[in-house]
Amino acid sequence: MDTAFVLAASITDLGAARAARPHADIVEYRLDRSADGVDALRSYEGVLPVLATNRVEREGGKAAATPARLDTLETAVEQPAVAAVDVELSAIRNGRAGRVVDRARAHDVAVVVSVHDFEATPDRKRLRRLLRAADEHGDIAKLAVTAERPGDVLDLLAVTHELSTAGVPLATVAMGEVGRHSRAVTPLYGSRLGYAPVDPADATAPGQYDLETLRTLLDQLRGTPPDRPLRSTK
Repeated sequence: MDTAFVLAASITDLGAARAARPHADIVEYRLDRSADGVDALRSYEGVLPVLATNRVEREGGKAAATPARLDTLETAVEQPAVAAVDVELSAIRNGRAGRVVDRARAHDVAVVVSVHDFEATPDRKRLRRLLRAADEHGDIAKLAVTAERPGDVLDLLAVTHELSTAGVPLATVAMGEVGRHSRAVTPLYGSRLGYAPVDPADATAPGQYDLETLRTLLDQLRGTPPDRPLRSTK
């Protein structure tokens, strides 16, 4: 996995990739929120590579936890435009999503293993444990938590810095208004992947900046990252 920070534009219509291009490095195609499904990937001719996500309901998405959801992801990783796929750690642990990871490996598609907590921010010990567990299965470990107080953000930043320095490729964010600034700040501590909607009305998680705003903040804090797709290294 490349060490450069990658900014993903979260979209439900691949036609929006053109508008995302000036600011994004990759587009996160939310299959769980799209009416076009995998068919749109087959005909996609955009410049930006695609991160395919079919988020389950209990982790903030709209897809039911059925075998069909994972079938969709398996088909998605076979499409040439797809550079990365998101698979929840919970789905891997219950034994259902291993086939998606295997298919991704076979097609040189990077695997983002994600965990979402919409209730709170766990203590540092659990933050470490979740990120290391996700890292065991994927190319990048993603952890999104909900900040209820400023100290929650500090805990997340500390663990992000600690594990990234130790060589764990990760992406972290504190959701909600209290943690909103973390979307621009966590990259300074080693987070490699961020998300933003092109239009703020299309936010897919609490506290998201719109794409142009987040890119501006990131550029001001650390300079413009290179335009590179995510690729599997495991």
